Amino acid sequence: MKIPRQEYTLEFKELAVKRIKDGQPIASVAKELGISAQTLRNWIGAAARGALAGSATKAVTEEQMELSRLRAENIRLKRENEIIKKAAAYFAKDVL
Repeated sequence: MKIPRQEYTLEFKELAVKRIKDGQPIASVAKELGISAQTLRNWIGAAARGALAGSATKAVTEEQMELSRLRAENIRLKRENEIIKKAAAYFAKDVL
């Protein structure tokens, strides 16, 4: 099953780039927005060249942005939970 390509509005991209210019780290902004850090770097470069373009299909609402952020957080928390389970199993093995 192919994952559909995400499309973002020009406003969304400009706000993301503005947050970086205001001094926030790329990694944290990317994580909050649910996008990859490389995508954000590409947007920063495009903005510097004046070539930042957005999707003309539909606008991204606040709810969609929040949903994207929550999905990214959910994935991160699941990974952390897997690590904790593996660590607990490893230390439980040593006790027996």
